[in-house]
Amino acid sequence: MGRSPTHDAPRGEESFFAVGLLGCIAGEIAAEDTAAKSWVATTAPPPAARSPRCRRSPRTRRPATLHGGAAPNMTPTERASLDTACLSHPGMVRQHNEDALFVDGKAGLALLADGMGGYSAGEVASGIAVNVIRSGMVRALQSGRELSKVDVTTGLTHAALLLQQQIAAANKAIFEAAQARPECAGMGTTLVAAVFCGSRISIGHIGDSRCYRLRGERFEQLTRDHSLLQEQIDSGVLTPEQARYSLNKNLVTRALGIEAIMPADFVEYRLEAEDIYLLNSDGLTDMVDPATIQAIIASKRADLAEAAADLIELANQNGGRDNISVVLVRVPPGFLPTAGWVQHWLARKNG
Repeated sequence: MGRSPTHDAPRGEESFFAVGLLGCIAGEIAAEDTAAKSWVATTAPPPAARSPRCRRSPRTRRPATLHGGAAPNMTPTERASLDTACLSHPGMVRQHNEDALFVDGKAGLALLADGMGGYSAGEVASGIAVNVIRSGMVRALQSGRELSKVDVTTGLTHAALLLQQQIAAANKAIFEAAQARPECAGMGTTLVAAVFCGSRISIGHIGDSRCYRLRGERFEQLTRDHSLLQEQIDSGVLTPEQARYSLNKNLVTRALGIEAIMPADFVEYRLEAEDIYLLNSDGLTDMVDPATIQAIIASKRADLAEAAADLIELANQNGGRDNISVVLVRVPPGFLPTAGWVQHWLARKNG
């Protein structure tokens, strides 16, 4: 989808998930519709193995879904797989889908990127982001390296530090592609990425794509938007209720590829069995309120693919003004390192 960012000084969080085109379409890039996201600069910015991909669904039909997956705890081949589902839809207004998705339940990686730049350039940016991060992360996650250890200097796990490196590499690749090709000038993308390693989840993000967690009956947003709207809420200019009707929803303050160096925020949390994580583009949360999202996921815990389809269908029923993308990940007991041999045996038997 088209966007334009405003960027701010670094804070501290994270992001994941992506699939898309890698080549720019030659020639002029048509202008995106006026509802497109935009980048507003408010301060100077601070200086493999194949796995399942998410399908995009046609505009005229209920979106096709893809689910399943696996994730590591002992070694990638020994531990239980994460239960995953992902789905993307262009929405009811836009002709192009500039979101990109990737999920690998065995490796424990989920990525979602929401491109901006008009016509096809946004799709190029999101595709580069997902492919660069995917190729670097999946190899490392499946190599048997011990990535769950904590770095004493940063307090982050080695998995989070690796994700940080790959996001920086993706930013560099997008920025250089935009500089080299006039038709791609100004392109960028949001990103939310999640790495499930050992008993921790590491989340990196830039922009307004989000990560939520459903744990028991509690549904919680784990990322903080890099957007003008979020800054207005933080400063008290707007209340969260007023923000729902703001015209500034499409202004992001950070985006991957807009500057030569663009920091992502990173956070890490302890995993618990049966946690469900949602990665989504703003095309979902602009159309469906969090309480309704929670109710749909909670009612479809056993069928994440159906939950993803229902979320996108409802977003389209409510207007579908933007591309809509969803990634859902459930943590089975056998994925966690603390699970005993009985849980692992049951997970394999039922898997």
